[in-house]
Amino acid sequence: MQTILTEKPSVAREIARIVKATRRETGYYTGGGYNVTWAFGHLVQPALPDGYGIKGFHRDNRRTKQEQNRTCSDFALQGGGRTTLNLPIIPPVFQLVPRQVKTEKGYKPDSDVAAQIKVIARLFRESERIIVATDAGREGELIFRYLYEYIGCATPFDRLWISSLTDKAIREGLERIESGSKYDNLYYAAKARSEADWLVGINATQAITIAAGRGTYSLGRVQTPTLAMVCERYWENKRFTPESVWQVHFATPGTGADSVVKFSSVEKWKEKAPTEAAYKALEAQETVSITKVERKETVQEPPLLYDLTTLQKEANTKHGFSAEKTLSIAQKLYEAKAITYPRTGSRYIPEDVFGEIPALLRTQKNNPAWAKRLALVGDTLSRRSVDDGKVTDHHALLPTDVKPKMLSADEQTVYDMIVGRMLEAFAERCVKDVTTVTVVCDGVEYVAKGTIIRQAGWRDIYGEETEDTVLPEWTEGMTLPVGGCSMTEGKTKPKPLHTEATLLAAMETAGREIEDDEMRQALETCGIGTPATRAAIIETLFSREYMVRQKKSLVPTEKGLALYSVVKNMRIANVELTGDWEAALAKIERGEMRAETFREAIESYTEQITSELLASDKLFTHKRSDCLCPKCRTGRMQFYGKVVRCDNDACGLPVFRIKAGKTLSDAEITELLTKGRTEVIKGFSSKQGKAFSAVVAFDAEFNTVFEFSEQTRVKKSTKRKK
Repeated sequence: MQTILTEKPSVAREIARIVKATRRETGYYTGGGYNVTWAFGHLVQPALPDGYGIKGFHRDNRRTKQEQNRTCSDFALQGGGRTTLNLPIIPPVFQLVPRQVKTEKGYKPDSDVAAQIKVIARLFRESERIIVATDAGREGELIFRYLYEYIGCATPFDRLWISSLTDKAIREGLERIESGSKYDNLYYAAKARSEADWLVGINATQAITIAAGRGTYSLGRVQTPTLAMVCERYWENKRFTPESVWQVHFATPGTGADSVVKFSSVEKWKEKAPTEAAYKALEAQETVSITKVERKETVQEPPLLYDLTTLQKEANTKHGFSAEKTLSIAQKLYEAKAITYPRTGSRYIPEDVFGEIPALLRTQKNNPAWAKRLALVGDTLSRRSVDDGKVTDHHALLPTDVKPKMLSADEQTVYDMIVGRMLEAFAERCVKDVTTVTVVCDGVEYVAKGTIIRQAGWRDIYGEETEDTVLPEWTEGMTLPVGGCSMTEGKTKPKPLHTEATLLAAMETAGREIEDDEMRQALETCGIGTPATRAAIIETLFSREYMVRQKKSLVPTEKGLALYSVVKNMRIANVELTGDWEAALAKIERGEMRAETFREAIESYTEQITSELLASDKLFTHKRSDCLCPKCRTGRMQFYGKVVRCDNDACGLPVFRIKAGKTLSDAEITELLTKGRTEVIKGFSSKQGKAFSAVVAFDAEFNTVFEFSEQTRVKKSTKRKK
């Protein structure tokens, strides 16, 4: 008997059908010489500090090497199994425990998880061989290996590695089962990532919480650099000072009777005086002479196929979907056999998959949304997305030959995006003729551009190409009449606040701003997080209340900005350093670095960030006050630089000083705490950058809200009437 382990019950059901394991038992299917069982994601995880007998932390982190090398159980022997431990806590060996759930009495094993582990352990022991069919990637491998290690199993195992759940893919995968040892490096990388996140997250969170004195702040190896990018962009946007930019234009007759060609100055002036001088000189001329005519062919290659991150970015930009929502939909489409494995980091396919593309395109002939557009692909398929050397664990996202049924509107949207991108990726190049005409007046160059589309190619799939902009057949030396002249003023604009699309792009390249698809792919291993984890990291920042969505924009909260102000110059917030760790994990996966080397570096890094964070109490210095907490009525409010907080541990009411771009003074905060509301305060800034005045008050749950006085309302009403 062989046991197949999948990551989810739904996948187990499909594989069981293929291998004819048709009898359902508690926790598995059986038949045809197979048992097919399942996990619910991670059934086993590294124990929390409590699992090592550690309860409570203190700030003296000056530990000797001898102390650091002692096992956690050694520490637990002190004080009847419970002790405090100097930070950082670095377990010599990580203990594994069944997945925990939080209860009133602390964390306890999930009863459903514990029951399924018992089923799996029995099946593993009774089997001649195990077939690992968890998701074919880093986390899928870790789900099995942690479980295998926790059970203490010695049964040999093989690996089923497939990129889609179609019947054909499952059957072909079962025919070419590979030795489980082939994926040892993948496991080492996954384990190293898991332990690094534990070391950094546990120690950094405890250290910053101790330094703060009150309240709890969560830090993480990837989440904190991601928050730093959001906050940095926020302050860059808010502190930006717009500058005027001036430009001069004139019109001249085009080819048709009513046609006009507009010339604009190449230079954009930051002062009005030189602009007016250029305008007056141009206005005084009746004609100008052409000094240069440049014609060149411009080629736009088809876009690469989607990987998960690119799909998430475009779904956010075009349809407003969150990264988490797009991943969830893509996973459902994968389990419905409609698309290939979604958590891929590659935008390329290998040669053997390219050979299947013509047949795959033909499956869309009966799809009313795409049937008419198939002809636009052309007979010769583009090979831009074909490169065996650039395919990682899985190739780029593709639809399968299975026609999806009963899709929701959002599922149909994501499915159509993947189909449409496939058509674009294999269509012909877009070719344009671009003509640039230059004239000079009083030393100032003016240009006009025309475009003729010779071959729409891939841009015709969505009908993106606009009409030609045809210039007359002008040549150098010709004279053009100067028609209407104009002078325009624009304003420089700040970089917009991050959206999920731009944040995903920044995570992908560790903050480097790169437009080129292929360059981004080259830096993929240097990004922070992975395609499979970035959505969860973003959602963590929402759940920690470090940022919120305002339409599509990501806006840090007062809590997020306060935390950023403390850690922004520390290693824990260094985006490029975090990118280096991701690159190191990729090396482990490729067998180019030992996991032990990475572990040693992460332990050293953990000690450094812990020391930095514990020393940050100077940033958390505060003034004691006699202000009674308005919520619990027992604690006293302590005034910190960015926050005012109740000193009663059971309450900990925070009042953040920064509201709509303005920092409230001690006097204003005191008034709020004692009276429940302030007088009208000036100098707040709206999302649109407009100044406003308001009262700051507590609501029923002691959250701060804005209230507008009758006088303010009257002023607004008067403005509207005008």
